[in-house]
Amino acid sequence: MAINTTKSEQPILRRSTGFRPMTRIRNNWKLILGVLVVLVVIVVLVRRPAHEQPAGGRPGAGAPMAVNVAKVDKGDVQVVLNALGTVTPLQTVTVLTQISGILQQIGFQEGQMVKAGDFLAQVDPRPYQAALEQARGTLAKDQALLKDAQLDEERYRKLVAEDSIASQQYDTQAALVRQYQGQVIADQAAVDSATINLNYCHIVSPVTGRVGLRQVDQGNYITPSSTTNGIVVITQLQPISVIFTLPEDSVIQVTQPIHDGQKLVATAYDRSNTTKLATGELSTYDNQIDTTTGMFKLRAQFDNPDMRLFPNQFVNIQLLVNTLHDQTIVPSAAIQRGAPGTFVYVVNPDSTVSVKPVKLGVTQGERQAILSGIEPGETVVTDGVDRLRDGAKVILPGAQPAPAGGPPNGARRRRDGAAGGQPPAGGSQ
Repeated sequence: MAINTTKSEQPILRRSTGFRPMTRIRNNWKLILGVLVVLVVIVVLVRRPAHEQPAGGRPGAGAPMAVNVAKVDKGDVQVVLNALGTVTPLQTVTVLTQISGILQQIGFQEGQMVKAGDFLAQVDPRPYQAALEQARGTLAKDQALLKDAQLDEERYRKLVAEDSIASQQYDTQAALVRQYQGQVIADQAAVDSATINLNYCHIVSPVTGRVGLRQVDQGNYITPSSTTNGIVVITQLQPISVIFTLPEDSVIQVTQPIHDGQKLVATAYDRSNTTKLATGELSTYDNQIDTTTGMFKLRAQFDNPDMRLFPNQFVNIQLLVNTLHDQTIVPSAAIQRGAPGTFVYVVNPDSTVSVKPVKLGVTQGERQAILSGIEPGETVVTDGVDRLRDGAKVILPGAQPAPAGGPPNGARRRRDGAAGGQPPAGGSQ
């Protein structure tokens, strides 16, 4: 029985192994068919027209794009040079004492505005007053001696003429007169020196400006060598200047108008270059270029009536060097850069755009001068250019966009009715 069972099973094993190649071929065909179906679906989705995309989806490449536009204008453009500068007073004076003594009085308040000649401080004048009186006394004594010597000289001159005395005695008296004359001159100089020292005790402002913080307190003994920081610092604020630098390439733009007698207007803005501080004019420029930086210095002067410019303040300077008239002007946002170079998108009458290369001129803020490429009156795209191309359809501000799928529904119904004829009699029920 064991032998018969084995023999009967052998054909069954051979039959089952004989069907495996057919099963593998069917599985491979299923896999190939599935891949083909996926590829067909992908191709259909890729080639699907833009107007067939579901509502709310991203517009297709053929859909009109909403853009902002601006008219090409004609006008004046200012040529402005921008620079960084520092507010620098025309005069900054450190008030020092020129004599030694006790500081008796302070005659100013910190931060006070003073004029030239206003009283600032007083040094004890008593020693210098005494020295002046002493010098005057010496001068008076020597003047009396001179007068007496001159009278004796006159007598001796007459006696020599009468041959009553020797001429040697007359010559000695004449020499004594000249000696007293020299002494009187020296005494007068001593009086003048003492007078000057006495005047130095009364310290006044040399310039008109604003006083700073007091450096020495009342009651201190001060000397010219001990007060290196001075008694106070006075800074002129009206007018005031700004020193700034420009690159050497701008030398001709600055110097030529000045040589022609023009006044160049300078405008100062704050550190952020947003707030206008003052308007003035260029007063002078340096006589050489700094070889280490390739820059040259200029000074602009401002009346500063409202004190908005403060010494050592950092400011931005806009120097107007020229004004170009009758320029073709577009907003700077309309300028694009790409393979054609610099270009703009010009809107055509049929609401399509064309790429037009342009040659740029001077830029003034958000205004760009165009030398060639477009004409005044044309319309250029200023916003929404990311997906534009030459010939693309656009929607102008205020215009109603066309439906993404084609013409309006009414037009579609009219077209369908014309193509299909009248509907069946029962079709409306």
